[in-house]
Amino acid sequence: MASPEPFTVRSGRVKHARRLATRAFRAKTNEFLAEGPQAVREALAHPVPPLEVFATVEATERHPELAAAARAADVEWHVVDDDVVVEIADAVNPQGVVARCPSLVRGIEALPDPARLVVICHEIRDPGNVGAVIRCADAVGADAVLLTGDSVDPQGPKAVRASAGSLFHLPVLVHRDHEEAVTLAWDRGLQVLAADGGGDLGLFDAELDLARPTAWVMGNEARGMTADVRAAADHVVSVPILGRAESLNLATAAAVCLYASARALLK
Repeated sequence: MASPEPFTVRSGRVKHARRLATRAFRAKTNEFLAEGPQAVREALAHPVPPLEVFATVEATERHPELAAAARAADVEWHVVDDDVVVEIADAVNPQGVVARCPSLVRGIEALPDPARLVVICHEIRDPGNVGAVIRCADAVGADAVLLTGDSVDPQGPKAVRASAGSLFHLPVLVHRDHEEAVTLAWDRGLQVLAADGGGDLGLFDAELDLARPTAWVMGNEARGMTADVRAAADHVVSVPILGRAESLNLATAAAVCLYASARALLK
């Protein structure tokens, strides 16, 4: 086990890590935090490892494989008092281990080429939804997640937790101009499908060819999609509601659409 470091809640590095709770400081430093054993495990397995890890004595004893992975990756593992992790972590009940990581988010130029399945999140405001979409995209083997417009930061603490480590598994890109993102998708040979109510096609319609490389667009949770975002898609596709539910939440709708595409692409 690593030797305890003389860090307190007033230590400079602890204060630095705590400030990563804000989007402005994450942008300034190009860093973010990964909380909990699963996220830290995936961070340590990533080709670009964390900058340092803060862990309680209990977490270090419970997860010796993480401390070993940190040593193997030449990452500093700081054993600290519980109050230090509580100070750094965003979660109400932190799990005792937090990694300070270099930013993984890239610009639109990093969109894989070729790509078969991409999800574009436009104006998504709930970090839990962003993390859930990243997790689902990872599960279906998607090539990338792209956030456009004024979407939340995918490296914010709630989004990172909701991704359950998937943030470290596939490219997550940010580009403010949605039309430019759609144009690049077309240039890469992807059809662009906007998932929204009142579409010209339904997800189960025979005319919908999901065996083609596809970029799914998911819109704002409260407002849905504006007319220009709908117009920028090849088709607007509605997920059928077969029961009495008013609608699906964004993360569930994204999962349904992505798995429909994955099934067609596997045939």
